[in-house]
Amino acid sequence: MTAPLPPTLLFPHPVIPAPGRVLEVAPGVLWLRMPLPFALDHINLWLLADEVDGVRGWTAIDCGYGDAATRALWETHFADAFAGLPLVRVIATHYHPDHMGNAAWLLERCVGAAPMLWAAQAEFQTAHMVWSELTQYNLAGSAAHFRRFGMPQATVAEQSARGNTYRHGVPELPQRYRRIVGGDTLAIGGRHWQTIIGLGHAPEHVSFYCAELNTLISGDMLLPKISTNVSVWASEPEGDPLRLFLHSIQRYTELPDDTLVLPSHGLPFIGIRARVKALGEHHRERLAELEAAASAPVTAFDLLPVLFRRKLDPQQQFFAMGEAIAHLNHLWHQGRLQRQPGPDGVVRFSRIPHQE
Repeated sequence: MTAPLPPTLLFPHPVIPAPGRVLEVAPGVLWLRMPLPFALDHINLWLLADEVDGVRGWTAIDCGYGDAATRALWETHFADAFAGLPLVRVIATHYHPDHMGNAAWLLERCVGAAPMLWAAQAEFQTAHMVWSELTQYNLAGSAAHFRRFGMPQATVAEQSARGNTYRHGVPELPQRYRRIVGGDTLAIGGRHWQTIIGLGHAPEHVSFYCAELNTLISGDMLLPKISTNVSVWASEPEGDPLRLFLHSIQRYTELPDDTLVLPSHGLPFIGIRARVKALGEHHRERLAELEAAASAPVTAFDLLPVLFRRKLDPQQQFFAMGEAIAHLNHLWHQGRLQRQPGPDGVVRFSRIPHQE
C-alpha cells in the first residue's frame, strides 16, 4: 500500500544510478538499481567493499530478480563497477525473489573455496519450501486459502493458472548457507554491521546498521514512500503479522535520527522517526476504515477496494489479498472484529455487536 510521505524526510541522493552504473552513497557502499517485471519496477542493491580470507573484493547485499535483464546488468557491473575486484560474498536480506533471485547464480561467480549464501535460517528454509511447494506453500494450499477468505472461484482459478511464480524469479537456489542471527555483528570491509531482525514482511528479514558510517541497509522493512507488504498466507491462516511488523519497525527508532537509510525500493533517505510514525498512522487509518466497513459480515476479498483504491493486476491482487487478511486478522486479534466461518466455509468478519 502507498503510505503518506512525511514532509520531514531528507533525500541526500535524489538522482538514481543509471542502468549498469553505480553511485557511492557512503564510503565503500555502492548503490545499484535493477529492474523488476512488476508495477513496482525496481529494486535497490548494495555492493560493499570487503575482504574475505585475505581476498579483497565486493560483498553483494541482495541479488535482484532472476531473469535475463537483471543478469545482463550484473555482467555489466562485473566488467565495470567491480573495478577488477571479485565478488567475495553474497548476502540476502530475505527470501523474496527480487532479493534472492540471483543468489545461486552470483555464488557461482564468487571467489573462495566454498562460497555460501549468508541469510537468516528462516529465510533460507522458507525459500526452499516455496520453491519446492512444500506443506501449504503450493498452488492447492494458496487456492484453498484465498477461497476460504472470499475470493471467487473464477478468480482463484486465474491465480492458480499463474503457476509457481516464485520459480519465475528464482530459477535455482543455493543448497548451503551461513546463518545470520539477529544481534550478531558482521565484519564487512573492516567495518562492523549490526544485524537487526524484522518480522511481519518475511519470517526473519535482516537489516544491517553500521554505526561508523551511520548507515542502515533496511531492505523492505523501512521504505520511504510505500508500506511494505504484510500478508497472511496459507501456512499460518490465523497469524497476526501486522502486529509483528509494527512492533519491529519501532526498533529502528533506537538508531540516530540522522541515520542514512538505504531501502530496497525508493530513494535513500534520512528521517527514521518520522517515517516510522507515518507508517504507524497509515496502518491505524486503514484499520479504522476496515472496521467501519465491516458493519455487516464481509470477506477479505469484499474489502480489497477499501484498502486498494485502484485496479489491481493479478500479481498485485495476490499480495493485496494477503494484506487484506492480515489487517482483518489484526482487528480480530485486537477484539475489534469477530471472525466466523459461514456454512459455505468462507470466513467473514464483522464488528462485535456491543460495539455497534
